[in-house]
Amino acid sequence: MYKPSTKSAWSGRTDAADGALGLRWHQAIQFLNLTEGIPAVAAKHTAFAFLGFCCDEGVSRNMGRVGAAAGPAALRSAMASFAYHLPEHVQLFDAGDVLCTNQNLEEAQEQLGRKVAILLKQGYKPLVLGGGHEIAYGHYLGLEQAVAGRKLGILNLDAHFDLRNYAQQPSSGSPFLQIADRAAAHGDEFKYKVIGLQEYGNTPILFEAADKLGVAYTFASEVQLHQLAQLISELNHFLSTTDKVYLTVDMDVFAAAYAPGVSAVNALGLQPEIVLALLKAIVQSGKLLSIDIAELNPTYDIDNRTAKLAAAILYQVISNWSKA
Repeated sequence: MYKPSTKSAWSGRTDAADGALGLRWHQAIQFLNLTEGIPAVAAKHTAFAFLGFCCDEGVSRNMGRVGAAAGPAALRSAMASFAYHLPEHVQLFDAGDVLCTNQNLEEAQEQLGRKVAILLKQGYKPLVLGGGHEIAYGHYLGLEQAVAGRKLGILNLDAHFDLRNYAQQPSSGSPFLQIADRAAAHGDEFKYKVIGLQEYGNTPILFEAADKLGVAYTFASEVQLHQLAQLISELNHFLSTTDKVYLTVDMDVFAAAYAPGVSAVNALGLQPEIVLALLKAIVQSGKLLSIDIAELNPTYDIDNRTAKLAAAILYQVISNWSKA
């Protein structure tokens, strides 16, 4: 199911006396209805489109804490009052939400793929708001057409591989194995790197699956600011083997102090500063195709801490992407 967004989803502070210099994101956002024909982005513009994926059926199947379906609304609320510092050529759009109804995860993922494909075809840069990490497989379905004939790399900031067997049913723990199998069926190379991995969060069989698939990974204990130069060197090596990159940020990669509102809390996760530095390097490579935020669970958030962190990540990505 798909639902277009409305102005009511974006409300925030208004500084009317400051005029154009007091502009905030909720005042600049425009709206797209993806069930109708949408205009192509003009050559002189850079257009970012937020697309929600209101789903945590995959989390439920993976025996996690549900609540991530409310993630897109929490993210919009956290972004609404951001001060608007973007260049004149940049436009922000809300492309609505894909909803998972009647526990039909597979249908929701296919719907998400179709919507992402529409945005890319018309020249928009998709920023997909989750939702459980089952968002990744649906997102990938929409990227296939855009990267036909080119090498797509997948960068996952995550405490987990999410390479679980899906013989019984797909879940939030299986999207990247599904992607690997789909890529193999189409004769495409599977290029996947995980940053922020926690050994205690992944069983030996998942490490075996990762090694078999040639997955690159960096443990969370190695993702430190004093090792930034080495991390960026490794990142650039991965990027050099790709033509385009799909970036997915699972909020459980962060330490619980920064991100308590997730489906699987991470006691020893990453600090935001190092993640922002890595994201900047990814954007500046010029290869970023799209990004999503996964596993934001407002039900367990504290003072909207996790939603605000996820929103700040998107702010920095858009700001850097606008200049790239």
